[in-house]
Amino acid sequence: MNHHGIHHVTAIAGNARRNVEFYTRTLGLRLVKKTVNFDDPGTYHLYYGDETGSPGTILTFFPWDHVAPGRLGIGETQETVFRVPEGAIGYWTHRFVENGVAHQAPVKRFGETVLSFKDPHGMRLALVARPGITGEPAWTNGDIPAEVAIRGFHSVNLLLADAAPTGAILTDVLGFTEIGREGSLVRFKAEGTEIGGIVDIHGAGGFLPARMGGGSVHHIAFRAADDAAEAEMVRKLAENHGIRTTEQKDRNYFRSVYFREPGHVLFEIATDVPGFAADEPVARLGEALKLPPFLEGRRAQIEAVLPEVA
Repeated sequence: MNHHGIHHVTAIAGNARRNVEFYTRTLGLRLVKKTVNFDDPGTYHLYYGDETGSPGTILTFFPWDHVAPGRLGIGETQETVFRVPEGAIGYWTHRFVENGVAHQAPVKRFGETVLSFKDPHGMRLALVARPGITGEPAWTNGDIPAEVAIRGFHSVNLLLADAAPTGAILTDVLGFTEIGREGSLVRFKAEGTEIGGIVDIHGAGGFLPARMGGGSVHHIAFRAADDAAEAEMVRKLAENHGIRTTEQKDRNYFRSVYFREPGHVLFEIATDVPGFAADEPVARLGEALKLPPFLEGRRAQIEAVLPEVA
């Protein structure tokens, strides 16, 4: 059975140690993989998620010291949104106050309570209170009670000049259906997918284009069960929309293709397989620096330039 929805979100950060401290300590996510940017191996690629790094829970970063801040604008992800149990917003508001996390007052969006905040490098994030998810498995760092802990992604919010062309890709290729509109927001849902199952598009023509930098989302990855499902999506993109993807790239933990959707956001299609336990046991995820086979011969050189993160 094919599962649709968000596979992971990849963003740009500043100092790597500060990134690790915020996401593992303040938000309580698990560091599930410590590797490098395969295209720029002098830079970490850090993955956070649930216990196993399940699709729909994974937020990843390329951290660069002294990176210039990004600028919010047309053609990028406006907000990356996590799920928390209903009733947990008060806990998280208090936690953000205690830890000096920049945040806004809770608001209602599509009938749900939303608490927006920023990470130390300016990435725009939010928590959404969801009923009925308290019993779902939750990773906890021992500091955050399991009953209020984050449970994967709720959604991403795209800021685009026009929602319709991107909506066509979501519905025809990526397994989503339009389910509602609220003001300038259009909501799309992947049927049967609760974790990472929503994409909101904020149509806002006339804004300046985005400028990539610290706090910006680099790309959004959508799920494909396996290579065959991914190939079918690639075929639909080409035949129905005239969009060509890159060749498939092996990222060790998934296999990916990339393309620019009509609103200029970089989209990825990533396979669910083989997962993050491909090169280390679940109990030890994120502890050691893992390199792909083609970089193992350069391990000493790579480790010499990477900063200590823990």
